[in-house]
Amino acid sequence: MSSRQQLLDAAKALCSDFAQKENLDTLLSHFSVTEECIAQEHGLRAVAPFVGRTFRGLEGIRNYFSLVSSCLTYENMTFGDYFVDTEVRKVSVTGQATFTWKGTNESWDETFAYVLDFDQENKVHRYQVWSDTAAAYLAGKGGLTELEPKEWREHADR
Repeated sequence: MSSRQQLLDAAKALCSDFAQKENLDTLLSHFSVTEECIAQEHGLRAVAPFVGRTFRGLEGIRNYFSLVSSCLTYENMTFGDYFVDTEVRKVSVTGQATFTWKGTNESWDETFAYVLDFDQENKVHRYQVWSDTAAAYLAGKGGLTELEPKEWREHADR
């Protein structure tokens, strides 16, 4: 069984590489070659091509990250609040970033969550994401800034 620190280090390494926009092969090096890998970004399929689908195997993981990068860019990504469960070999973490939908150039600030399941070699075999899919959907349609009524903005600024 891996120690808490080993699982934490493995999770932090993946998150750091993603935040630093490392290349796809570097990201894939964090994923299992001994167990089938799964990536899931939870939400409705209609939101984006990478949401609401299950991507299987290393090629599926490659496809997931390729789809994400074809639609989105991000800046100032940070991670914190890591929670490690050594019994089930799982790490949960929250992240924050400013995302931009490439097709419309609309941006939003977001807090998201990862749940990472690890194999016996401390490699990710299940990668789950919960994010602000409503913001992604609206940004993809070019309607992110049009939706919020003026009176909501005025109240929020108080």
